[in-house]
Amino acid sequence: MHVSPSKRVVIIGAGPCGLILAIELGRRGIHTIIIDEKTSPVRFPAANATQARTMEHYRRLGFADKIRAQGLPPDYPTDIAYFTRFTKHELARISLPSARAATDLIKTLSGSWSAAELPHRCSQMYVERVLREQAEALESVSILPGWRATALREDTDGVEVDAENTDGREHKTFRAAYCVGADGARSFTRKTIGASFSGEGSAMRNFLGGQMFAIYFRCPKLYDLIPHPRAWMYWTVNKDRRCLMPAVNGRDEFAFHTQLESGKNPNDITDNEAKAMLQAAVGAPLDIEILARSSWNAGYTLVAEKFSRGRIFIGGDAAHLFTPTGGLGYNTAAEDAVNLGWKLAALIKGWGGPVLLDSYEFERQAIAKRNTKYARGFADSIGLFVPPAALEDDTPAGEAARKQTGDHFNHHARFEFNIPGITFGGRYDGSAIVIADGTAPPPDTVNSYVPTACPGGRAPHLWLADGRSLYDTLGFEFTLLRLGKNPPASAPFIESAATFELPLAVIDIATDEARELYQSDFALIRPDQIVAWRGNSAGDAMRVLRQASGHL
Repeated sequence: MHVSPSKRVVIIGAGPCGLILAIELGRRGIHTIIIDEKTSPVRFPAANATQARTMEHYRRLGFADKIRAQGLPPDYPTDIAYFTRFTKHELARISLPSARAATDLIKTLSGSWSAAELPHRCSQMYVERVLREQAEALESVSILPGWRATALREDTDGVEVDAENTDGREHKTFRAAYCVGADGARSFTRKTIGASFSGEGSAMRNFLGGQMFAIYFRCPKLYDLIPHPRAWMYWTVNKDRRCLMPAVNGRDEFAFHTQLESGKNPNDITDNEAKAMLQAAVGAPLDIEILARSSWNAGYTLVAEKFSRGRIFIGGDAAHLFTPTGGLGYNTAAEDAVNLGWKLAALIKGWGGPVLLDSYEFERQAIAKRNTKYARGFADSIGLFVPPAALEDDTPAGEAARKQTGDHFNHHARFEFNIPGITFGGRYDGSAIVIADGTAPPPDTVNSYVPTACPGGRAPHLWLADGRSLYDTLGFEFTLLRLGKNPPASAPFIESAATFELPLAVIDIATDEARELYQSDFALIRPDQIVAWRGNSAGDAMRVLRQASGHL
């Protein structure tokens, strides 16, 4: 089927950001081509935490249950635990629910955890499989593995992307309305648009500040060696070998990450040396099968100085680099894709206004700066901690040292892994497409979230009497909520939306609870579940809808 280039988007990169963006566009019928250098799925566990906000987007897209079925067994606890060595002293632990328990637990929570979904602990390699399946199932999405972009050119009407097969034998040129680079830390797209990173690029710490070495390994006997309750994320704290180690499948696969001494080349590390590093963390000899090796750098707090140039955009690691504490990198990338997806589709379909795409950089760059700062704080809390000299001694001094260390990490675990404020509290205040109402949002904090319908933030959530999430009632594009038992007529909104073909669903939530939660009779919810406007009259409907859709 021939598709006009003016109705097409090219995405460079098929990681989470690129795949989610393709799903957002494909669900809206926008023809999308993904160019991806990889010829096979990722086979190394990374990005092990899908935060609750990302899970809410997966729910909106219809596959949260498929994501929650991935990774650990359904009844496996997702605890985070800290040890001197895995077979020795447990120092601290935060207990968190299994995937099965999370599904029921979320319906009982309120306040900071008033949400449609809880987080899910699962390796990115499993998540990507679901994302790829969802993207490939859309007729309007094509994925080209084994291809890389070699040049980008733009004009007033569109973008041309030159690409070649990774063996260099084939060349193609794709023309599209827009191009998005979701092509990682070394982004060709970012370099093409002349966007430099700013921030901290090489923070040094005792741990999580320098070159990291990782092995993905299989060991059926490891749980038999560890005399403590199972956890999802294992940490060691000692003077010899600090590490983090997530359980990958809850049976026999794990990912071990440790920091290398300055100047050590990870390529020079033999398998036996790698096994010795792991054994130092375990505190006992063990046999393992190394499935894969990797290396990466911790210490990044970097955000691109611009997220776009004309018709070319960047997102995910191409736009921001994190030390992965808090699991914020992948989840920030997911929301980049969600934010940009509906805006690109709106322009291509004709109902989006001229300033809509400018709002992408304004909104997402601020969040990237916020989230990288929070991740740096978590990394400092872990990596700058110096274990007491007596930590492993079987003496009163050793007991005191373990108590001191345990106190620190019990506090830290709750600081880093109970973060509804970060998860739900990101805001787009000052955005040109948010209609402020003069109210001030609650303070932005890590560990607490106050639901608010103050325009610019996530729509407050509640469970309805029939058991559905409020989010399950929202339309896929804009939604006007009529709140309370006697809201004003919404006809002006319906009529105004029709004049420029803006897709608008009108939903009645006829409860006092909903009216009290939103503090208004109406709330206009964007496609990304952000409150664009709230008020008690429909008299200004045309101006509200035009501004929210980028017509200023």
